[in-house]
Amino acid sequence: MKELRAALKEGKIILGTELTLKNLKKGKVKLVYASSNCPKDVLNDLKHYCKIFNATLKEMKETNEELGVICKKPFSISVLSF
Repeated sequence: MKELRAALKEGKIILGTELTLKNLKKGKVKLVYASSNCPKDVLNDLKHYCKIFNATLKEMKETNEELGVICKKPFSISVLSF
């Protein structure tokens, strides 16, 4: 959680599944966070690509709504990365 807060302050986070997967495939992502209620198919894709591109996937205990609040966004966030 400390890493997430530091990345939020620096403004280096990537929000959303599509952008995360795109940047993961380019090797630009080192750490991926997934909410507790992230869809299973998305989670499986993230696990697959994180393994291939040596990124770390952290499954959070917070839901997508709580993750949106943590990131100070007016919408739910299932996946974010940096």
